[in-house]
Amino acid sequence: METLQQMGAGFGVAFTPENLLFVFIGVLAGTVIGILPGLGPMSAIALMIPIAFGMDPTTAIIMLAGVYYGAIFGGSTSSILLNAPGVAGTVATSFDGYPMARKGAAGKALAIAAIASFTGGTIGVVLLMLIAPALSSFAVSFGPADYFALMVLGLTAVVTLGGRNITKGLIAAVVGVMVSLVGIDSQTATLRFTFGMPELYEGVKFLIVALGLFALAEVFSMLARRGAGGADGAMTSLRLNRRDLGRIAGPTGRGSILGFFTGVLPGAGATVASFLSYSMEKRIAKDGDTFGSGNPKGVAAPEAGNNAAAVGSFVPMLTLGVPGSGTTAILLGALLVLGVTPGPMMLSDRPEMFWGLVASMYVGNIVLLVLNLPLIPLFAKVLKTPRAVLIPLVVVFCVVGVYGLSFSVFDLWLLLGFGVVGYLMRQNGFPAAPMILGLILGSMMERSMRQALQISYGDWTTFVTSPYSAALLGLTAIVLVWPLVKRLRSGPKAPAAGASPDGAQKEEDTASTP
Repeated sequence: METLQQMGAGFGVAFTPENLLFVFIGVLAGTVIGILPGLGPMSAIALMIPIAFGMDPTTAIIMLAGVYYGAIFGGSTSSILLNAPGVAGTVATSFDGYPMARKGAAGKALAIAAIASFTGGTIGVVLLMLIAPALSSFAVSFGPADYFALMVLGLTAVVTLGGRNITKGLIAAVVGVMVSLVGIDSQTATLRFTFGMPELYEGVKFLIVALGLFALAEVFSMLARRGAGGADGAMTSLRLNRRDLGRIAGPTGRGSILGFFTGVLPGAGATVASFLSYSMEKRIAKDGDTFGSGNPKGVAAPEAGNNAAAVGSFVPMLTLGVPGSGTTAILLGALLVLGVTPGPMMLSDRPEMFWGLVASMYVGNIVLLVLNLPLIPLFAKVLKTPRAVLIPLVVVFCVVGVYGLSFSVFDLWLLLGFGVVGYLMRQNGFPAAPMILGLILGSMMERSMRQALQISYGDWTTFVTSPYSAALLGLTAIVLVWPLVKRLRSGPKAPAAGASPDGAQKEEDTASTP
């Protein structure tokens, strides 16, 4: 009853004209930022902090939070239409969203993404409202060994994301981890994989790899096919029937819950949540073998997961003062600048800010849905653009996004290099998804492993003596062994006619999918 009263007071704060206006401004800015790769929610929030200086702290955090979850919501558009993820958290959405667009179902894919994003965000807000204090105490009990085990479990997604050929998926993941280690070692200041190039001292930026492996590689594939037109089929309606809604209901619900609890863990974030949601759904779905070729479930699960995780990352920030992601770290800094100290006392000292922010997230998710659904037909027309116009636009899109990061020509050469690598991977049946996942998790795994070993004075048993770590590693072993057991039970199968010996798919529709 007390929670409902506090939530009612929060809606009173959120529904003031000023706060409603800045909710709209925040989510609109976030949506645009999410569609355009290069800036990202972290940079956008950092740029908007000076604007927030003269504002009421509650209004300021409501606006900045809207930029964050608005960017996650809008990032699916470029992932689905152009295979160019706007933000890291929407990479997994492109695995099935882009194949759906190529088959002429861009409208339906965008509608599924919008509905799943809205559902994931709403479920995340409900969970935030109900169990934030309890979850915050659980999140703080996670140690470095537990985080390492969590990242290892996330990396085992290569088993499912790698398709039929597990070996190629593992090779791609190892390459991704190696790329993540490029640069100066933060603990020993040792140069790793830099080849004497100062431009690599700070490492390889995620956006360069993502746009190269997905967007630029797709440009090369288009040029190789030399076809006309943007889409492979007729444009379908964005309307979803009962069967469509029934198919995505389960993945959306499961992805929302998994995503929220992943987001609560500091450091995991929306990107890890989206991959975990996609991987889990592919494993439990009866039609899991069709993931990667345009399955609507493969759009719903990661979109629900990343939006729920974006909300979940506010739990440790607001209740413990510990940022749950890079973006919430910037939000934490903004709150400190505004004279607000997040932590256990925030619920009692600044209840209007806490509950006003929670209520504004309800409002913001509704605004995002109303804002995005009517624009889907307009977005979908991108695929009707003639290929002679679309290819240069995608190239400019990539170049501007990458060059805007550091104004470095070297980064453009890296972009071209990863584009070539992505194209060769497609031609030879290597999936891009495990490489991206390895890039994201590699440095996080290394940091957690080193911290755990420093705390235990080099004792490796720390990874199995912690109950959370032991449970996660045990689950990882099951995930790795189960496909082998399943294959042994089913026995050897004769290769289908026309299939290549290594199981790589050569069809045009699947050549461009991870």
